[in-house]
Amino acid sequence: MVVVCHQNNKVVKVCKDGEVISFETSLNIASTLMILAKNFPTDRIIWSHINIESNINWDALDEIFHHDRIMVSFNKDVEEYFSNGIGYIDESAFLNINKKVSYPTWLTSSAVGGISSKALLQFENKIKLGNNFDYFLHSIAKIASMKGLFCYSEPRLIIDKTISIPVKRANVYTLFQFVKQHYRTRWIFILFLNFLIFEKRFPIAPLLFSLRFKKRNKINFELAEISVKSKLKIMESKTIDVIIPTIGRRDCLYDVLQDLAKQTHLPQNVIIVEQNPIEGSLSELNYLTSEKWPFAIKHIFTHQTGACNARNVALSQVSSEWVFLNDDDNRFDENLIGNIFNKIEQFGIFVATTSYLQKNEELLFKDIHQTGIFGSGNSFIKSSCLANVSFSMSLEFGYGEDFDFGMQLRQQGFDVIYFPDPAILHLKAPFGGFRIKPHFPWTDEKCQPKPSPTIMYTKQKYLNQKQIYGYKLRLFIKSIRKESIFNWADFYVSFKKGWNLSVDWSKKI
Repeated sequence: MVVVCHQNNKVVKVCKDGEVISFETSLNIASTLMILAKNFPTDRIIWSHINIESNINWDALDEIFHHDRIMVSFNKDVEEYFSNGIGYIDESAFLNINKKVSYPTWLTSSAVGGISSKALLQFENKIKLGNNFDYFLHSIAKIASMKGLFCYSEPRLIIDKTISIPVKRANVYTLFQFVKQHYRTRWIFILFLNFLIFEKRFPIAPLLFSLRFKKRNKINFELAEISVKSKLKIMESKTIDVIIPTIGRRDCLYDVLQDLAKQTHLPQNVIIVEQNPIEGSLSELNYLTSEKWPFAIKHIFTHQTGACNARNVALSQVSSEWVFLNDDDNRFDENLIGNIFNKIEQFGIFVATTSYLQKNEELLFKDIHQTGIFGSGNSFIKSSCLANVSFSMSLEFGYGEDFDFGMQLRQQGFDVIYFPDPAILHLKAPFGGFRIKPHFPWTDEKCQPKPSPTIMYTKQKYLNQKQIYGYKLRLFIKSIRKESIFNWADFYVSFKKGWNLSVDWSKKI
């Protein structure tokens, strides 16, 4: 292990396995890290502010860096390097960090952190080793997190969580530069509009300044070349239950059960929650008892409709080590469970979600990576993660329950990892979705809230204020494009009223 201590943006000490070694004092921190990675290509590189070195939790490092594609950092301060506005153009789940748990984020800190030499060397001669160390770290994390570098804010890095290093926030010029280099060019103009509208600032000089910088988000590198074999023991009994909420899809559900029956790694229990809102109705799933199945079936019949309730009922019946959140119109091959268990062990993770394409839909995301989404029909979770997690009944029949569930997991310290393979085919079968049109308290409002209060609820719950402002502006732009220019003034008044109604209703959910 190599430890690089810095102060005032300069390297002041380098240690290798506890012994102080020489280094080139004229080089900046990023250049020093890259040279050390080349000199020690199989080691782990730790960076630390000199005042944090004595507070590093050395005993936790092996567990934190349990494979070679992990990058972590930590600083307890709520203020981040890009707190001055990155949320205006980035609505992802990775910005509003829970500092109490291991939280997935590309927001990094120069206070203390680490990365394997193998991962760092992927960027050799590909990004500038500039003097701004925080910018360098953020650039690596932002570029690589979608390509399979697992980036976290990790409180276990330090012993005394009260000690921190003051964050020197990026100025507006650096912010625009970062957006230009790591997002589509259009986002610098949207960022400009956000500053103009919400902060009454006119940052035209930073916008023009950013145009001179080249893109970094299309840099070609291959993290998949770094083999992954986690040191963590995630699997024990390898038992798994499958939960399936269903309503009106008798034949589709039968096909799902057939796919489960063919699995090379069979589930222990299949928990089916059948819904039929008609009073006096009976189950139509006679094949559950008339045919023999290679697993136990727990069948729950209810007149109460709603996917959130059905999934919560099913989750309450889980008794195995793992749970597969399935749907009644999925198809998959016989190796699905076996292959996903192999991936879970390989990467040492607690939550996995698969690709979930419809027929003839193109696979766009081909790399294993941390994802900001969550699928309630294509995810595998260690059951112990669910102690304080459930589908929010406030979102029943609305939108956002999947996102909310995934965010609950992240807030508990469980990252959600996407795998392009194995895959699940989503048939989107007819008669699915909401069978009875729900009646919300705002349904009869003359002016309808926009966006849906359930969407607003999740955004208010998990996003920071600048992310909400950015979403508001993008929604306005998207909506006004459908309006005649002669109607823009009236539309503005209507949009503002609809937004305020949505905020009000979201607080009552």
